[in-house]
Amino acid sequence: MKNEMIWDVAIIGCGIAGIYAGYELQRLNPNLKVVLFEHGADIHHRSCPIVEHKVDECISCPSCAIMRGFGGAGAFSDGKYNFTTEFGGWLKDYRSESEIMDFINYVDSVNMHFGATDVVYSTSSEAALKLEKKALENDLHLLQAKVKHLGTENNLEILKGIYGYLRSRLTFYFHTEVVSINAKEDGYDLETSAGDFSCRYLIAAPGRSGAEWFSDQCRRLGLSLLNNQVDIGVRVELPAKVFEHITDAVYESKLVYRTKQYGDTVRTFCMNPYGHVVAENVDGLITVNGHSYSDPKLRSKNTNFALLVSNRFTEPFKEPYKYGKHIASLSNMLGGGVLVQRYGDLLKGTRTNDHRLSKSFVRPTLNATPGDLSLVLPKRHMDNIIEMIEALDKVAPGTANYDTLLYGVEVKFYSSRPHLTSELETKLPNFFAIGDGAGITRGLAQAAASGVMVARSIHGRVKDKAAE
Repeated sequence: MKNEMIWDVAIIGCGIAGIYAGYELQRLNPNLKVVLFEHGADIHHRSCPIVEHKVDECISCPSCAIMRGFGGAGAFSDGKYNFTTEFGGWLKDYRSESEIMDFINYVDSVNMHFGATDVVYSTSSEAALKLEKKALENDLHLLQAKVKHLGTENNLEILKGIYGYLRSRLTFYFHTEVVSINAKEDGYDLETSAGDFSCRYLIAAPGRSGAEWFSDQCRRLGLSLLNNQVDIGVRVELPAKVFEHITDAVYESKLVYRTKQYGDTVRTFCMNPYGHVVAENVDGLITVNGHSYSDPKLRSKNTNFALLVSNRFTEPFKEPYKYGKHIASLSNMLGGGVLVQRYGDLLKGTRTNDHRLSKSFVRPTLNATPGDLSLVLPKRHMDNIIEMIEALDKVAPGTANYDTLLYGVEVKFYSSRPHLTSELETKLPNFFAIGDGAGITRGLAQAAASGVMVARSIHGRVKDKAAE
C-alpha cells in the first residue's frame, strides 16, 4: 500500500541517534513532515523479562526488547554518557574536536531538561590522577574523559519523557520493518512492512541490531564500505570491593592495554559498579552485556565490565559483523546461550561445571551455562584476555582471583561504514548515516551527537532551498 504523502525527512531507526535527529529537526523547524520507522515497540511497550526480574535467562523473544524499540540498545543500558572524543566513535574523522564536544554538551543539556543528573565523574580528580599513575606503572593507559551515569531505571524514565514530547510532533511507525531503500531523482522510496513511503531526505540510524541490514542496503545501492574493527571478548564479574577504588574515582574507567605476546589492543568497556550481567538477543544469537542501577536497593555486590579485543581486518575480509556473529554462535552451540567460567578453571584448562560454580565465592548475577570459553574464543583472543587480566590485577589486586567469573561471549557489532562527507552524507545526495549501526559511533554520547549533526545539516539545506 502506497503512502501518498511525500515526507520531508524519513528516519530509519529510533535508537539514540535517530531520536536526537528527530528531536533536533522538530526543534529547528516544527513544520517539517518527519516520519520515523522502528522495528521494535515504543518505549512504554518494550518489555524484557530479564530486566523485569521475571526470568533468570534469555527466553529468545521474537524481537529482543533489549536491542529493538524506541531508545534502541541504549534504552535498557545504565545510561553512561562519555564527554570525550577519545573513544565512543569516529566522529573525529568528520568534524573537529571542539565541534563534537559542542554537540555532546548540547545532548547533555537536553537530557538534563528531561531529568538527567548533574553529577559528573572526571579523570582529572586527585583520586583519578593517582589511578592514572598506578595504571601507567603497569603499562595500562587510562583514557581521559568525563562521564555521567544516569542509571538503568533513570535512563528509561528520561527516554519516556523524550518520547512523550516527540510523539505529538513527529510521526512514528513501530513494529515496522524497512525492507529496502530505493533511490530516485528527487529523493527516496522506502518499501516497508507498513507500506511504501517517499521522502526528500533520508537518515539511516539502524542501530546495532540493524547493522548487517544496513551494510546489505549499502551494497545494493552501490555504496562502497570501509571495514570497521571487530570487538570480541568476555564480561568479567568480581566482588565490587576489588574495583571500588577505581569506580569511586571515575565510575567508568576506560583502561587500554597493548599485549606483549601479539601487540593487540585490549580495553575495558561498559563498567558497571554493583551491577548485573544480562543477556542480549541479537538476531537470534545470545550475547552478554551488563548494566547497573542508580537506586542502592537494586544494586548487587558485584562489579562487571567487558574486556574486548579489537581487530581491524584488511582485504579480502569485508564482513566484520558476520565474523562476530560466528564467534557468538559457538557459545550458543555449546551452552545454549551465554557461557560462564571461573578464571582459575580457565587457567587450569578445566571446564567449569555446576558443582565447581557452586563453590565459587563470587555469586553470578546471570544464570549462564557453566562451560569452557577456550572452546569458543580463538586462542589469540583468549591469550590477550588473560594477559589483560594479569595486568589489571596489579592495579586492582583480586582481579585475577580464581573465582573471578568470565562470561562469553561479548561482541560489539559495528557495521562496515559507507564513505561519508563531513556532514555524514553518503555518496547518494541527501542520504545520511548516523549512530552505532551505521558504523560511525559506538556509544550513547557520540551516537546522539551524530543525530544532531545531521539534523542541523538538513535544516540548513531546507532553509536555503526555501530562500531560493
